[in-house]
Amino acid sequence: MAAVEALPGIGVGTWAWGNRLVWDYDPARDDALLPATVRAAVEAGVRLFDTADSYGTGALRGCSERLLGAAVAQGPLPADLVIATKLAPYPWRLGRRAFDRPLAASRCRLRGRLDRVQLHWSTARYAPWQEHDLLQGLADLVEAGVVRELGVSNMGPRRLRRWHGWLAQRGVRLRSVQVQLSPLCRDPLAPEGVLSVCRELAIDALGYSPLALGLLSGRWSLQDPLPAGLRGLLFRRLLPGLQPLQHLLAEVARARGTTPTAVCLNWCRAHGALPIVGLRRPGQVAAIDDALGWRLADAEREAIDAEAGKLDQRMPANPFTSS
Repeated sequence: MAAVEALPGIGVGTWAWGNRLVWDYDPARDDALLPATVRAAVEAGVRLFDTADSYGTGALRGCSERLLGAAVAQGPLPADLVIATKLAPYPWRLGRRAFDRPLAASRCRLRGRLDRVQLHWSTARYAPWQEHDLLQGLADLVEAGVVRELGVSNMGPRRLRRWHGWLAQRGVRLRSVQVQLSPLCRDPLAPEGVLSVCRELAIDALGYSPLALGLLSGRWSLQDPLPAGLRGLLFRRLLPGLQPLQHLLAEVARARGTTPTAVCLNWCRAHGALPIVGLRRPGQVAAIDDALGWRLADAEREAIDAEAGKLDQRMPANPFTSS
């Protein structure tokens, strides 16, 4: 009997930790719960936590890294746990040494625990000449043993292939690429898309926003109050056309004895990507427990793909995603 290919795991993203604009962050409500959330996620099998030096709005910039560092410092963790951060290629961060100080600052906020550094987005749209030097500098840090692994984010298939080849010439492995991936953002699944390149070049694909900012969790409808702020505006625009997809996700969930959230996470895994799901409370870890330990049948995945393909609605693309 042929061996069954192992599915990717599930990671936790920390964008909401410090973000008031999109996620209504409240330190009095959220901060005390985060250490228990991290412990519960690790116990459920999570082996990747992802953050960024730009997470946290306004005066709270860097808040996500600080909160994750404090939570991770509280207890013994598995040796195979990966703490990853992304460094923002702001226009003023120029040259090969531009990330040396930001990486040191991120490591400090993370209390010394940092395993993977990632370029947060491509500079192709505003300073394409800058990207090579920035990646050179990050590769220098990996070669010097300052950080163990290197990844990229929001990079399209052509650019991903180019930088993988250049890093391979240096002997530095490009470990991962993060892309937006959900039934409402399916561009990475194109025949020559990012996931195809990842399979060819043995790059780990990480899918962020696998629930489309929570829209596909099964929680939201136009008959109920929507979240405040930018998410509410987006949900109000997208929800009217999503009923067929939402009904299908709920139908698959009922048949599996689980939730639409778990179905969406397993949809990403079935396509070969590790979904990165946002958590803020220990109770939300149940979604990961529900998703691990089973896989979508091919027919279920194909049905979701077909229904999603009929939709006019889709998630807004990250404006800095390259081709």
